[in-house]
Amino acid sequence: MKIIPSILLLLFVSCILSCEHNSEPKKNGASEEKIIANVQVAKDSLVLNGNEGNWYYKNQLFTGYAVKYHMNDSLQQKVGFYEGKKMGVAKVWFPNGILKIESHYNQNKLVGSYKAWWDNGVLASKANYVDGKIQGIEKKWYKTGELAKSRNLVDGKEIGLQQAWLKNGKLYVNYEAKNGRIFGMRRANSCYKLKDEEVVLSKN
Repeated sequence: MKIIPSILLLLFVSCILSCEHNSEPKKNGASEEKIIANVQVAKDSLVLNGNEGNWYYKNQLFTGYAVKYHMNDSLQQKVGFYEGKKMGVAKVWFPNGILKIESHYNQNKLVGSYKAWWDNGVLASKANYVDGKIQGIEKKWYKTGELAKSRNLVDGKEIGLQQAWLKNGKLYVNYEAKNGRIFGMRRANSCYKLKDEEVVLSKN
């Protein structure tokens, strides 16, 4: 009978096509995720070779997770590495255990979603990275949840509408960046700045 060999052949072809599809680069600039060994070492034990951009552990390119702890022994930071490069998800926590930062790396460069939170769990900022540079809309919020800033960026540079608000919702920055020029409330951008969630006047 030829039915069984035919089925096996179809399964084999299907597996090949599936593997080829999974190996395609992601749209956010990240390559296929690597399998990182479940090995944890103290972050301070890693040595960075600045010329190479590689992280070493005991003179070997490190693959695993680098961790760091707060004084209260709660986890402060966990970063993945693959063959000496930052890879995959990286997380930072507050001493109270609330997640502070969640980012993603590919070959030491930030890629994909980047999020940060206040110590009360409220979202503080959100952005998207491609090959180490912010692409698209970056937003920031006050600790109480009100939207503070919204920026449009291309390759990490301001392009398009840029806005910022006071806690009461009043718009105090509103300009457009185009071809290296600024159109709109540029003066407000230099007169106000955020410090510990509060808007303060710059001293000139």
